[in-house]
Amino acid sequence: MTHPLYGTTAIAGVGLKQYKRGASPLPERSVLVEAILAACDEAGFDPAEIDGFVSYGDDKNEPVRLMPELGSRELRWSAQVWGGGGGGIAGAFGVAAAAILSGQASAVVIFRALVEGSSGRMSAAVMAHHLNDHLRATGMVSPAQACAVRATRLFDHHGVPRDIVEELVRASYHHGSRNPEAVSYGQTFDVEQLRQSRLIAEPFRLFDCSRENDGAGALLMVSAERARDLAKPPVYMLGCAQGAEAGWGDLLENDDADLYVTAGFRGLAKRLYADTGLTPADIDVVQLYENFDAQGVMSLIDHGFCTYENATEVIRFDNLIVDGGKLPINTSGGNLAQGFIHGIGLPIEAVRQLRGESANLVAGARTCLLAGGPGAPTVSSAIFANAI
Repeated sequence: MTHPLYGTTAIAGVGLKQYKRGASPLPERSVLVEAILAACDEAGFDPAEIDGFVSYGDDKNEPVRLMPELGSRELRWSAQVWGGGGGGIAGAFGVAAAAILSGQASAVVIFRALVEGSSGRMSAAVMAHHLNDHLRATGMVSPAQACAVRATRLFDHHGVPRDIVEELVRASYHHGSRNPEAVSYGQTFDVEQLRQSRLIAEPFRLFDCSRENDGAGALLMVSAERARDLAKPPVYMLGCAQGAEAGWGDLLENDDADLYVTAGFRGLAKRLYADTGLTPADIDVVQLYENFDAQGVMSLIDHGFCTYENATEVIRFDNLIVDGGKLPINTSGGNLAQGFIHGIGLPIEAVRQLRGESANLVAGARTCLLAGGPGAPTVSSAIFANAI
């Protein structure tokens, strides 16, 4: 039996506006409206017909306030995935699809906007969902600290070599250097830059961490049937899973040795593959949310692309790049090297990759896995394809 989400909705248009952190020329809502209009423009879609909005990660832009500038005729659906981190990014597409398939909306925009001058730094919103008195008492007050402790356990307890993260970072900057939209476009990256950059929270140095940008991203989702009549080739969603396994969520810092060092995707990934009938071997390209590079390694393990034991055989620079790699990741540069507007650039790159519009094309790519923020209280993943 085919799952109800399999190929029944599609992304019809995308829009991205990105600026240096603190340098946006417009307030946050105005930048977001520009991104939504750009998504509608490339789809050949009247923005007045948008009747639903979904976001994640404590976005501050209430959909009803977007309506006047978009000319929206009616708001029929608005929702946000719980959690301050990027764990809900893929889940937002499942929420949008549910609205469309249940007839509660017909055209839904999935969005995220982040302009420091309007909504402040993102870390405060993230840690509001992680912090408790136990963590504060230990002096753990930032996302980098919480993730650094888990990274140390990955390396020291599970025996994954610490320098494995350098392979992921190098691949991100390799792709970013060839993407005109990336903050690293045209730049060379020497791994010594990572090794010599300042410590943030041991073992993380500056280049191990995602770095915020001002900007906004938007993706227009409609039914698969409607998408086929619009200007761009549709990119179908094959499946989406979100949530948490027992012992996760509010018990993030528990003492379960088996669960603690994961990215939180283990049970969820099994559901996603079962719902779509796919396996890790069927995934052609991965857009991987990496708040920190070690968490990206955990995410790849959770999704079945490798194990603790063979991670170094899979997570290699030459295997992660589009130039002949079997597991190309973050083909725009990802959160590390393309730009970080709370990860919204990742699904946009998934769409561009499957349309054949990426700056770093994976030859013959049909499927793309989008993995949300690893280690967040709620996590999510989705699989997209250019054919069903």
